[in-house]
Amino acid sequence: MPKFSEFNSASPKYSYWELKTYFKKFDYIVVGGGIVGLSTAIEIKLKKPTCNLLLIERGVLPHGASTKNAGFACFGSATELLDDLSLMNADTVWQTVKMRYDGLALLRNRLGDKAMDYKNYGGFEWFDKKEDYEFCLDKLQTLNKSMHEVLRLKNVYTKSKTFYGAKIVGCIKNNFEGQLDTAAMMRDLSLIAIKSGVVFLNNINVKKISDNTNHVTIATSNGDFEAKKVIIATNGFARELLKIKDVLPARAQVLITKPVQNLKLKGAFHFNKGYNYFRNIDNRILLGGGRNLDMETETSSAFELNTKIQNYLSKFLIEVVSPNQNLEVAHRWCGIMGVGKEKKPIIEFVSNNVLAAVRMGGMGVAIGSMVGKIAAEKVVRG
Repeated sequence: MPKFSEFNSASPKYSYWELKTYFKKFDYIVVGGGIVGLSTAIEIKLKKPTCNLLLIERGVLPHGASTKNAGFACFGSATELLDDLSLMNADTVWQTVKMRYDGLALLRNRLGDKAMDYKNYGGFEWFDKKEDYEFCLDKLQTLNKSMHEVLRLKNVYTKSKTFYGAKIVGCIKNNFEGQLDTAAMMRDLSLIAIKSGVVFLNNINVKKISDNTNHVTIATSNGDFEAKKVIIATNGFARELLKIKDVLPARAQVLITKPVQNLKLKGAFHFNKGYNYFRNIDNRILLGGGRNLDMETETSSAFELNTKIQNYLSKFLIEVVSPNQNLEVAHRWCGIMGVGKEKKPIIEFVSNNVLAAVRMGGMGVAIGSMVGKIAAEKVVRG
């Protein structure tokens, strides 16, 4: 009688072909199918085209924020940077800004603006307090000087008259920011990864990661996977898999209106140091934020609506964003980001063969491609 050998511990629900293709030992496994995970996989295949690479994702769609965010192609509003500079080391702040800007450039070059409906309408910051507005105006020359030194861009920030309603006293524009369609972005990144030979598996719930000196075993609800090197690109969910400091989930509440007639709003807008944000899309207004109203509750990885914040967003929509129009909310949702005391991403080995690429600080669209590039360089070299 034939004896069981190499596949004797595998589930009978998998065929020989499936075991041969998906459960073999890979050179690399990327955990997380969002913008960072896809970018990492693409960059590894660019460096090592013949390598065997598996990407596993928890959800049917990216589980975190990659297709649930507002689609802002932004790298820093004026008040956000001023706040960061008051709390963090200046070199770290500007290094992070450069990573965001370079990440957007890499993303646009990789996909093309048309494919992801990128629009360079600009980024706008509204102020409802005169003293805050004047304080920021006084700092614009200094900010612009630093932006020119770091990014070689002139007049990044300028005064603008793009604001409406009695509650807004001033506006500052970032002339180099834009907006895009995040689902189109992720779709095309997936296509590039597939064409490069990346193997995909969705609906895989990782339970444990074990670094065994010469290989890594990933235990999941669908069986075990093995690779020489593993990259964890799960952002706000990182602490579920790794003992890693200074990265926590941060839930963001979002809503979108029904189509609005004669919509004037055009661009990516920030308010209150970026805690509120809104934009135009398909003749609708997309609005998110308010996390600062209930930080403890929103430090969560659960996909649940926060009634307090959603009610605040509805009120902010009709009282501040567009007070003279009859607006109706069509849909509400939330996404999970990864944040910490610092906004600079964590891209480092947490064990010999496991590298973390997490903590996007709410700027995954901008910084994700560059984080993937750096992660790939480190894991291939290491």
